[in-house]
Amino acid sequence: MHTLNTLDFVLRLAVGVACGALIGVERQWRARMAGLRTNALVAAGATLFVLYSEAVGDSGSPTRVASYVVSGIGFLGGGVILRDGAGVRGLNTAATLWCSAAVGVLAASGRLDLAAIGTLAVLAVHLLLRPAGRLLDRSPHSGTDPDSTTRATVHVECDRAAEPHVRALLLQSLAASGLTPTGLHARRGPDSTATLRTTVAVAGRVADGLEQLVSRLSLEPGIRDLHWHLDDEPAPQPALA
Repeated sequence: MHTLNTLDFVLRLAVGVACGALIGVERQWRARMAGLRTNALVAAGATLFVLYSEAVGDSGSPTRVASYVVSGIGFLGGGVILRDGAGVRGLNTAATLWCSAAVGVLAASGRLDLAAIGTLAVLAVHLLLRPAGRLLDRSPHSGTDPDSTTRATVHVECDRAAEPHVRALLLQSLAASGLTPTGLHARRGPDSTATLRTTVAVAGRVADGLEQLVSRLSLEPGIRDLHWHLDDEPAPQPALA
């Protein structure tokens, strides 16, 4: 039976931490919640747990410990998943932490080459599949998924005297249309006009919910202009002629 010596311990731990840190660099570069240190610590923890089981000399222990690591990372990943309006965020971060733990387990088992390959695979998913995901989001059928959430901005220009009424009506219409506002900004112009801009999270078909909102507000007296656009589209879609 192979005995884990100090050199093997240090080498496997170093590879595990390095692989986790490499994954974390990409996450921190994109300003995600779990960055360099978090991914490195997750990989280090998974590596240390499996290395402990190797050190005690039980041939079946590393497999059991690895299964416990998978369960434990599930609780950690759940802590970074947050509700954001009508959707959730943090799923990619949680999945990345899970992958960092898997890379640490591979490094602890002595398969340093497989740990490196796993790290490259995780980085490839983040770097190469991100543009593909954005391309799919912009496809004509992307708005038909009832589980998808899209951000849009609604612009309303009205008479300054009608601003309080229009603001209340806008919020009421958002709620009636099933839209979740994530921000509201009001600005008064120098020519007796006021501008309201609100960002909403739209689940499912984007145009359906926004057109319901427009139909409620378009006939309201005092409104001079009303249009909406998706946050990733610079050109607004006018609602009033």
